[in-house]
Amino acid sequence: MTAPLIALHDVVKPYGGPAPLRVQRLEIGAGDRLALGGLDAGAAETLVHLVTGAALADSGEVLIAGTNTRAIATDTAWLASLDRFGIVTDRAVLIEKLTVASNLALPLTLAIDPMSEETRRRVDAVAAEVELAADRLDIPVTSLTPPERLRLHLARAIAPDPQLLILELPTAPLNDPTASAAFGRILDRVSRARGLAVFALTIDDEFARASGATRCRLDATSGKLLRRRFWQRI
Repeated sequence: MTAPLIALHDVVKPYGGPAPLRVQRLEIGAGDRLALGGLDAGAAETLVHLVTGAALADSGEVLIAGTNTRAIATDTAWLASLDRFGIVTDRAVLIEKLTVASNLALPLTLAIDPMSEETRRRVDAVAAEVELAADRLDIPVTSLTPPERLRLHLARAIAPDPQLLILELPTAPLNDPTASAAFGRILDRVSRARGLAVFALTIDDEFARASGATRCRLDATSGKLLRRRFWQRI
């Protein structure tokens, strides 16, 4: 049996909130799609660090494709483990004065000036997947609207062909239910077309519903996942 892409069992990790982050059991396998609510910004960031191996739990275990993150002994091994993840977060750095196309090319190559025809072809194709208009690719990132910036983050995350897409409060900068739902529909279409697993940390129900993912929330006290629709423990 293939190991889940990520698995957390009885995890506890303080993060500066009123109580430690607790996750009793969470597993995401190939093709699974989960939208998880119930986390504030600090808890969401901490959970992303845990599932990517950037931080270790104080207790419990976190496994990446069956490997305990405590067993990842070198920077090289950790970076290799990250190849399966694409991460959408507003904390990711965009180079504001460069063009959208150049920012999108950076996960693919450092040779962006000049950009090869093959790289530009790949950039144009990924931009089209996330509905970034072709006439917006050669403007500086500073000129983008918040929904366009979010689509750029998504495009950068999927460009290297990850297995699992992790989204950390992606629609927080939007403050617009219509834009949130539109982004959710893009994520739904892209993840289905690519066969991507999705792990979205969000408090935005418009986005979560439109994404097509299973909606749950994390009970902060017990660490159990509760189905958002029926409030049943899973």
